[in-house]
Amino acid sequence: MSAPGRLQAGRASAKPPTAADDAAAAAAAGVGPAARMASGDNAWIAQQLRQMAQLLAAQGDNPYRVAAYRRAGDLLAHLPRSVREIFEREGETGLDALPGIGPHIAAAIDEMLRSGRWRRLEQLRGDADPLVLLRTVPGVGSALAQQLHESLGISSLEALELAAQDGRLEHLPQVGARRAMAIGAALTQMLDHGRAWRNAPPRPPSPQEPPVAWLLDVDREYRAAAAAGTLPTIAPRRFNPQGEAWLPVLHTQRGDWHFTALFSNTARAHALGRVRDWVVIYAEDKSLGERQHTVVTVQNGTLAGRRVVRGMEAACQAWYRRAVAGAAPA
Repeated sequence: MSAPGRLQAGRASAKPPTAADDAAAAAAAGVGPAARMASGDNAWIAQQLRQMAQLLAAQGDNPYRVAAYRRAGDLLAHLPRSVREIFEREGETGLDALPGIGPHIAAAIDEMLRSGRWRRLEQLRGDADPLVLLRTVPGVGSALAQQLHESLGISSLEALELAAQDGRLEHLPQVGARRAMAIGAALTQMLDHGRAWRNAPPRPPSPQEPPVAWLLDVDREYRAAAAAGTLPTIAPRRFNPQGEAWLPVLHTQRGDWHFTALFSNTARAHALGRVRDWVVIYAEDKSLGERQHTVVTVQNGTLAGRRVVRGMEAACQAWYRRAVAGAAPA
């Protein structure tokens, strides 16, 4: 049986550091989350960036992305200034200006400094628990977090903010318009980067969504490679009492978008027996835009039996129509 956090790809295997390893190292150094947030420990953030590089390398990601995280970790490990001091004075703009950091890594450092954690690293090593994350929002308790995750498929603060904006949140039982508005306002405050750098020059606008054709193609590539057993696997912490490394991970590129795909290891997917049908795709573009999508097999209606991106049903239907008509999908 594979140990938690171990990655396997065909015959090869690797064992990047896990959350337990990270916690043990922090404890040995006398540095807990609160201390890290107070001190802006450059060494701790450098460690997280190096762990990401090691993890992505083991998962077969683009060598350039691996090298970027490794260089950023080395930079912070030897940076003579406090990264927290830079952040507090100049915000993400100051972080982005450091040699070799760039917008994506600057955003990751921002998150680590503000919260003492890095959700993307947790996701990729199987440690993420979306219910814990959702409960950090004022007004969201255990019951509502469970409902958000199971009924709406929400596992990130950005997805919750969108649900508050598009009306899905207020239509949940026992939520209503007033509570949804309060949760939305709290989320806006949590996701805001603060007054000190609100007037910084805006980044180039990100495309609203990656093309539906790319999402469906990433879904196809992921499921085919997972079925063939050619992908590295991680041992998720949730719903995995044996600590088995069973969850395949795919990193792939389409145009300016980088995609990471995994099966949906959620309570709802397990309850409905759809774990290996629902595919969660994280999409990042070069201008820092990040989106999360879930691709599922539709059970009824005109799209029955088709793979469809949740929330993009109309676009998927149009795409299939063009494909059937023999037009080049777009």
